[in-house]
Amino acid sequence: MEALEGELVVSTNDERYYEYMLRRSREEDLKMRKSKDMIWVTFAKEGIHCYPDAPEGVEFLKHPHRHMFHFRVELEVKHDNRDVEFILFKRELEALYDGGTMQLDYKSCEMMARELAEYIMDNYPNRDLAIEVSEDLENGCRLTFPNL
Repeated sequence: MEALEGELVVSTNDERYYEYMLRRSREEDLKMRKSKDMIWVTFAKEGIHCYPDAPEGVEFLKHPHRHMFHFRVELEVKHDNRDVEFILFKRELEALYDGGTMQLDYKSCEMMARELAEYIMDNYPNRDLAIEVSEDLENGCRLTFPNL
């Protein structure tokens, strides 16, 4: 009984229940092997920034103001036994922002995410990566960097 990839083949009278269950189990195992495995870490850091060219209606953003910037970083792993240990990965990323309150000048969430992505891609090459940065868990961005 031949099936196309991803196609479910229902048992026929010629196939016994045990054989059917064994076949289905093998099909599911194949699907699992095709998974893209990602870990994720989160951390937050206080920062001050501004938006000098803020449009009408949000002029207050032109002045330096404080946020808690929340980061969520997803990184592809190559196997499921701590390829990248996520506690150590989180600590590594947090250490990039040691030194008190971040002075971000005019940087947007997108700029911060892109800057962090450059570091991660240099240190963890050839992996899919996604980064979210938000202001106070209210508004933010998500940048994805597929390993092409």
